[in-house]
Amino acid sequence: MSTIASLQIGEIGIISEKNMQKIPLKLLEMGCLPGAKIELLQIAPLQDPIYVCVNGSHLAIRKETAQEISIVKYSGNNE
Repeated sequence: MSTIASLQIGEIGIISEKNMQKIPLKLLEMGCLPGAKIELLQIAPLQDPIYVCVNGSHLAIRKETAQEISIVKYSGNNE
């Protein structure tokens, strides 16, 4: 099972409906919805938080939260 925290810098994932109840409401309101593409942009020096781009918005997510959000790694041909 892949999560946002398992992405490498520059990799893109698609947020899965699995474990959706673990996505905080605040992130849902910011566009972290199932089916959205999410790209890992940067990791803070102490590995927490991580910086992602989802729907054109840049967000900082705690690593603990990122480990709970399931994704499917995006390969460019799995729309």
